[in-house]
Formats: sequence, C-alpha cells, structure tokens
Amino acid sequence: MKTSDTPVPRKIVDQLKFENGLNNTGKASIREVVKLVHQVEAATGLRYIRMEMGVPGLPAARYGIEAQIAALNSGVASIYPDIEGISELKKEASRFARLFLNIDVLPSGCVPTVGSMQGSLTVLMVNSRCRADREYTLFIDPGFPVQKQQHHVLGLKYKTFDVYNYRGEKLREKLESFLKEGNIHTLLYSSPNNPSWICLTENELRTIGELASLYDVIVAEDLAYFGMDFRSDYGKKGSPPYQPSVARYTDNYILLFSASKVFSYAGERIALMFIGNRLFDRHFPDLKRFYSSDSFGHAAVYGALYAVSSGTSHSAQYALTAMLKAANDGSFAFLDEIRAYEEKAHVMKNLFTRYGFRIVYDRDEEQPLADGFYFTISYPGFSGGELLNELLYYGISAITLDITGSERSEGLRACVSQTQPSQFPDLEKRLEAFRNDHPYN
Repeated sequence: MKTSDTPVPRKIVDQLKFENGLNNTGKASIREVVKLVHQVEAATGLRYIRMEMGVPGLPAARYGIEAQIAALNSGVASIYPDIEGISELKKEASRFARLFLNIDVLPSGCVPTVGSMQGSLTVLMVNSRCRADREYTLFIDPGFPVQKQQHHVLGLKYKTFDVYNYRGEKLREKLESFLKEGNIHTLLYSSPNNPSWICLTENELRTIGELASLYDVIVAEDLAYFGMDFRSDYGKKGSPPYQPSVARYTDNYILLFSASKVFSYAGERIALMFIGNRLFDRHFPDLKRFYSSDSFGHAAVYGALYAVSSGTSHSAQYALTAMLKAANDGSFAFLDEIRAYEEKAHVMKNLFTRYGFRIVYDRDEEQPLADGFYFTISYPGFSGGELLNELLYYGISAITLDITGSERSEGLRACVSQTQPSQFPDLEKRLEAFRNDHPYN
C-alpha cells in the first residue's frame, strides 16, 4: 500500500482525523466526513471529489424562489403558519398525489414538515405509540443512516435486513418471518433507495402492501428521490407510468415527499407527509398515553409536530405550493431539470470500473440498476472502512455502507451531485493513481 506521494498528504489527513476523534472513519457519520473533508480542503487548497453527502448540485427551481420572495414581501415572516399547513399547499399536494402517484389523498392528510427528516421523526413518534405491544420498526435496508440515529435519540427499537438477496418472490417470505412475530409497528424504506439506488418493483411494492394490510403494519415510504429512476418517465401528469408506491396496495401508508432533490430546494427544509385517508382518521386508544387524542392524524399534527416545531416555515410553504402547482398545471417539467444526475452517474460509474472498482449493488432483480443520484463501489482487498480511509488520501470522499444497514461491508456509497463535469479529468487522474498504487490481478 502506498505510504507517500499521494495527491493529499497523509500527515495532514491523519492529523485532522486525530483532532476530530475519528479513529475509524468507516464508522463516521455523513456529517463527520463532511467536516473532515472541509478541513482537509482548507488546509491543502485541494478540491475533493465530494461524494459523501447528498447535496443537490443544481439550481433551486425558480417557481419556488419567486413565490417565496413574494411571500416574504407580503409579510408572512411575522406570522405563525397554520400547523396543518397553508390551505393552498394542501390542495396542490393532494392534486399532485393524484396526477403523479395515481392515489387519492385528502388535503387534510397532506401535511408539510421541516424536511423529510422531521417527517420520519414524526412517523416514529406516533407509530411507535399506536399499540403498546408493538415495539419495533423494521428497516428494509440498506437505508438512510440518520433514520436509525432518530431511533437511538428517541430510545426506540428496530430490526433490519439487507433486501438485496430477497428481491422478487423471496421478499414475501422474508418479510413474513418478521411480521408474524406481531411486534412490528412500522415498515420503513426508501425507493429509489439511499444508498444503493435499488428501486423496488411494482410486484415487490404489492407484496409489501398486502402484508402490511394482513399484519396491520404501517408502511413509511421515503420518496426523497421521487421520480428519479430515469429508466421510466414518471413526469407525465395524469398518465402512466406513475411513480411506483406502496400507497396503491394498502391503506396503511405514510409517504415522505421532499422538495430537496426533486426541486433542488434542500436549503429551505420543506417536505410533505402524505398520510393515507383511512390511517389519518383511524383511532388507536394507546395513543392517549402520550397525546390528547387517539386519532392518528390529530396525534401526528397536534401532538408530535406541534411539540417538535410548531409548524413549518411559512414562506417555504408558499415556495412548495408554487412548485407543485406548476408541475400540476404542466408548466414545470421538473424531472427533465434533474436528469443531469443520470448523466453524471453514467460517466462516474464508468470511470470507477475502468480503474478496477466494482459496483456493489448492480441490479434490480434481472434489470441493470438505474443511473441516478447514488451508486455503490468496492475495490478488491479492501473493507469499506479501509477503502474510505485510503481514498481520502487521493482527494475522494464517500461514506461506508456499514452505517446504512448493508451487509456488504466492503462497499462505499458515492453521491454524484456535487461532482461537476469539469472535475471528471481530476477524478480520472486520481483513480488512475489509486489503481497504480493498489494493483491486483
């Protein structure tokens, strides 16, 4: 293994790792890796290939910016928003669900949150308290590490399995092995998936929905990357294909929809929960242990959300309203504007594989995985932690799959968003240097 003359001096990286208490970068959180790379860049003047954090790399949608500025100029900054969300947003959200998901969600069940992270926190605070005898969330992994951190913060329990070896018909048996125990309150997953970019098929979603109804489990489907499986065009309003969703196969669902990636509006922390109509109105007597009402919808809004933030940014709600309305009206081809991620992923994956890396999660059942926001890589002879640590000396950052619930401990998650095409030559030079320093047969 090369010990000197790497693109980034080892002594600087090692010193900053020590100062940050990162004895094992393989276990570092996303934000800890972000901080470390910021510091190394500042100390060396070298620009990293930043693949550790899913930050949008495109301009925010102008419909949102213009509406938010207008809302601020009208004086909403001095007024508390309605905790349920402004009526215009709820109506457009309901309309969006019909046009792009092919589901009917009443405006009452379309609730804005401070990003999908607050949405998932709310889901956990309510779902885990619906029934005293159900203690566990079941993660269909790999998944977003911070959702497990939320469990730790709230003192909640979870179970998990890596879905890669249980695709298709195998998924039913695996899920039932957990659900039949009767102690699962929530099924939680993302699709397209962070970190692997797996996209669950309609048959798999049907299986999840049928089992959720059979075992009376709530499904929390994280649609942070809505429509971004670019193998199909999910941007045609009111006509198929629609974004695949479990909501078409069960009434027990909450969808987490974020403006961060699909509208490049991450900085304003604005998202939605779509709570299924029957679930929103359902009564769980055990909720009265924690909330003033046993109604699920009331507990979610006036119990959990009220306690956490007392509402969502007033002006950002107007921004999201405008973006949804433009999409609903057909004047905003929102998915066309983010196809750059597909193009970048295609180039970057080819560069990594050219220089000896392998794609860890590579298929959706029999179909090659889509090019999109994330991909996963490994390199022969390295664990994920060892590979991350070594790539840092070559000016390349990522996160390990270890912290995502993946069983593939040799892998890393790579995000394409922050890497600009102008950096591709630098990426190739660094990968070539890495391969030369770490040859294998």
